[in-house]
Amino acid sequence: MAVVAMWKCDRDDSMFEDKKEADAYDKMLELGEQFTALLESQIAGVDEKAAEAFGLLLAKNKELLVQACKGRPDALNELVNPSAEMATDINTAKISAVSG
Repeated sequence: MAVVAMWKCDRDDSMFEDKKEADAYDKMLELGEQFTALLESQIAGVDEKAAEAFGLLLAKNKELLVQACKGRPDALNELVNPSAEMATDINTAKISAVSG
């Protein structure tokens, strides 16, 4: 019987075979939590689940946000008009936030 090392993300119990992948995922979730907290602190009455979904959306797409902040606002068009794959990711994040 082979032994496979696995890394578990303590934030949502996701499992990874690669430590680097697990660390990157954990950092993305941490960034999402920070975006969520920022949104909740700055917008009175914002729905907690919506704030969490938006925080995760921003964290998952941080590279596009960086490009937009560096003078390429059109980079966010990929979020506004997502490809089929990205649309699935966004909808999954929304469903996870609502059901979680």
